[in-house]
Amino acid sequence: MNNYFSMEAFDYDDIQLVPNKAIVKSRKECDTSVKFGNRTFKIPVVPANMESVIDEKLAVWLAQNGYYYVMHRFQPEKRADFIKMMHEKGLFASISVGIKDDEYDFIDELVEKDLIPEYTTIDVAHGHSVYVIDMIKYIKEKMPDTFLTAGNVATPEAVRELENAGADATKVGVGPGKACITKLKTGFGTGGWQLAALRMCSKVAGKPLITDGGIRHNGDIAKSVRFGASMVMIGSMLAGHEESPGNVIKIDGKTYKQYWGSASEVQKGAYRNVEGKQMLVPYRGSIADTLEEMKEDLQSSISYAGGRDLESIKRVDYVIVKNTIMNGDY
Repeated sequence: MNNYFSMEAFDYDDIQLVPNKAIVKSRKECDTSVKFGNRTFKIPVVPANMESVIDEKLAVWLAQNGYYYVMHRFQPEKRADFIKMMHEKGLFASISVGIKDDEYDFIDELVEKDLIPEYTTIDVAHGHSVYVIDMIKYIKEKMPDTFLTAGNVATPEAVRELENAGADATKVGVGPGKACITKLKTGFGTGGWQLAALRMCSKVAGKPLITDGGIRHNGDIAKSVRFGASMVMIGSMLAGHEESPGNVIKIDGKTYKQYWGSASEVQKGAYRNVEGKQMLVPYRGSIADTLEEMKEDLQSSISYAGGRDLESIKRVDYVIVKNTIMNGDY
């Protein structure tokens, strides 16, 4: 048993970052951009690759406006045409794949048709798997130029193995999402200690990490950056917008949109190995406004960190509030 699991677990609500002396006159001077792969994006935020969060229309808008995206894999027959469409528009293509046998045929099809996506994400609930490692090796052999993210994982060992297999980035988070009930159904996962899991994984990571799940407030984005995330994947907070998939539902004069987990009965079409649920999230208007607010709040975070860019957040001290224990950068 590895001794890092004996250290105290904590999550986003348990942590507060400690301010440093500000060096900017206005938060508007702070740069929130992040390089991920060969591209630079406005903020280190990506909508979850869930059918209730992103669709083709939103993917186009995000790419056009300087945001990273990952298209979901739940309409597999449309993925090749999606790549072609994005390239015809002069935009980058970012897709998800699984690990079933026919996914190998799909990769071969992309190579044959010269439809190589700039970004590929292996999207598996339990990413620390021999089958994920096999798929990483296959994709990097067939499409060496695609920026490959693999996940999801929860441990430093998993990060090491996926990186060593050839993954360009690793996605951390097993079941901490709002629509996920993995910890209730299986007893496993990072629900309740997602931020600590990210911290542990960042200690061994030699390549970028995406933290996936558990984000409830904009300040959690800054906390994710502090503990090692290059990109922050957000589900429920980026659902419910005008551009989001899902039906609009009105209850007692209030407007909501549907939101469901990728392992839910709604997504699977049957009650089989269900680890997600469906819920309603408040209607939030345009996603552009929400993303701009996230940027502005992150600019404020950089200002509090005493810097001008995201690097400054990585160096701040933090407090574990629930035990009032001060921690430095170990």
